[in-house]
Amino acid sequence: MKRRTLRQFRPVGREQQPVRRRGRATAAPLAPASHHHHVYVVLLDPAAAQVVAVVRSNPGRRPGLPCVYVGMTGLTPEERFANHRQGCKAARLVREHGVRLLPDLYAHLNPMPYEAALQMERDLAEDLRRAGYTVAGGH
Repeated sequence: MKRRTLRQFRPVGREQQPVRRRGRATAAPLAPASHHHHVYVVLLDPAAAQVVAVVRSNPGRRPGLPCVYVGMTGLTPEERFANHRQGCKAARLVREHGVRLLPDLYAHLNPMPYEAALQMERDLAEDLRRAGYTVAGGH
């Protein structure tokens, strides 16, 4: 039998004590706990626009606009970008061509629940494509 939780082994009738976790310090929450997902946009260097898969997925791109990567995360965008750059669960394009985050394109949208972030990632990528950006990611 696979044990997914220890709840069955806790004494009945005792109040649940809040779980204190070690790790990074947490600031005062600005949104409900369920609203901790973020969408983010990474500026890619111009060489990323030469990747065949990127060219195929952006037929209406305007050469004067930058190449960007759109993603979604449960971390902060800064933490996720650092993970991309270090190769931890990284998208190859961001690891090899990522320059910096573009908070002007996403900061007003965050944070949000998981389901909303999934949809927002797709919508943001599609909106940027329609505006002429070369967009990678945004699944």
